Amino acid sequence: MKIKNVLIVIFILIGLYVVYDFRDHNFKRAIDACVAGSQKLEKPMTIEEAKKFCKEKILEKN
Repeated sequence: MKIKNVLIVIFILIGLYVVYDFRDHNFKRAIDACVAGSQKLEKPMTIEEAKKFCKEKILEKN
């Protein structure tokens, strides 16, 4: 019975690590997609301006 509880705790910790790790990955992909889309605007931004703009907009929605 104790082994089951220890395994459950270990799997929960592994799951939390994976979720938080992929959350950052998805955030970076969203910023990259936003930057790529901003290059097609009438008045394109520099990459740094686009990253700053995209980060602000994505964090604003969360």
